[in-house]
Amino acid sequence: MYVKIHIHERDTILAACDEDLVGRTFRADGKKLDVSEIFYKGESVSREVLARRMKEASIMNLVGEESVAVAIEEGYATADSIIEIDGVKHVQVVLM
Repeated sequence: MYVKIHIHERDTILAACDEDLVGRTFRADGKKLDVSEIFYKGESVSREVLARRMKEASIMNLVGEESVAVAIEEGYATADSIIEIDGVKHVQVVLM
């Protein structure tokens, strides 16, 4: 999985995606999901490292089966919070 951290004012934004999805765009039902290299392609990490990085984030933007699964396993997301666009799982998490 790729993980990239973006700092914006007071927020730490974690962008993560399954490696095979980076650089691709998905469309379905009037929705568009652009998995851009600029936003998502950072460090290639294991599930364990992604889980550790999630603890440092205030906002998460996750794309793909594996990345979203880590968010569920770590308690940041539920099955109800996930959307699918052209068969690709996507979830956004905002922590207070």
